[in-house]
Amino acid sequence: MAESILKLKSYPFAIQIVKVFQSLIGEKKEYVMSKQLIRSGTAIGTLIREAEFAQSKKDFINKMSVSLKEANETLYWIDLLKDTDYIDLKNLMTSDCKELIAMLVSSIKTTKSRL
Repeated sequence: MAESILKLKSYPFAIQIVKVFQSLIGEKKEYVMSKQLIRSGTAIGTLIREAEFAQSKKDFINKMSVSLKEANETLYWIDLLKDTDYIDLKNLMTSDCKELIAMLVSSIKTTKSRL
């Protein structure tokens, strides 16, 4: 079975999140927003992995929907950290996060149409 594109893209994104988190706590001494970022940013891929073994289509939709919420929250933290000059990522993480959001929306819609 081929690996899903969501699974393949969410893992490197989580790695980026971890590296930004390490930089924020190590160099900037920023602990509050960085913890929110790492929680939501790594949850995206975790939930996608959980959805792989969903018990039903409804369970799959639920897990993917929660992943979508986490991706949206992550985008908020990325934007806030950029706009407050804690990070300067040249929109790389923003575009990656938006791409994950678009793919999650598409996956959820496709699955709902097959119920």
